[in-house]
Amino acid sequence: MIRLRVKEIADQKGISQAKVSRMSDVNITTVRRIYQHPTEANVTLETLIRLAKALDVSVRDLIDELDDESPRTPEKPS
Repeated sequence: MIRLRVKEIADQKGISQAKVSRMSDVNITTVRRIYQHPTEANVTLETLIRLAKALDVSVRDLIDELDDESPRTPEKPS
């Protein structure tokens, strides 16, 4: 499973969702979906390339490979 690190990288660089969308020419709805569901977003390679260029990182930097056994959401303590 992979997780897209777009939100994390944009936050580190002080770039808002809207600005990521404008800079990458990726629809704001797509950017929101990636921010909200980084392990479930289904995006094209072209979209990843645009986002990487806008954030001045490599496509590889946008992708975090997770163990298949990693939970999708953190479990709450009992």
